[in-house]
Amino acid sequence: MEIYQATIEDLEGVSNLFNSYRMFYEQTSDLEGAKEYIKERLENEESVIFVVKKNQKYVGFTQLYPTFSSISMKKAWILNDLFVNLEARKQGVGEMLLHKAKDYAIKTGAKSIALSTAQDNFSAQRLYEKNGYERDSQFYHYELSLT
Repeated sequence: MEIYQATIEDLEGVSNLFNSYRMFYEQTSDLEGAKEYIKERLENEESVIFVVKKNQKYVGFTQLYPTFSSISMKKAWILNDLFVNLEARKQGVGEMLLHKAKDYAIKTGAKSIALSTAQDNFSAQRLYEKNGYERDSQFYHYELSLT
């Protein structure tokens, strides 16, 4: 397996994974919309995407968005998306992606990586906790939906 930072040359493969990721979270399939979204992130350098390929097939990805911590006055990253194809699960792909994200965050001088997952996504929770992520018990998180 190989892992690397995605470029525009990976648009098709990443878009397919991103569409599958969205469907996992019960969104309607929209491959063209997924492709446009990923293309914009890559072209505008608004996110960092790491991809895993096995035998030249795209099997997993993670997408990081930059943010900042005012308190620490440092950069931080939001690990917004992480997805592994069903046939590649339990082969260490998710862990590879988490390690790559951590290495990248350290390299860029970030204070932390934050992520959220569904309350019933127990396998993801186990993976995150196994890799040192701690569930926040200090703060409540709120969201204002605008659409």
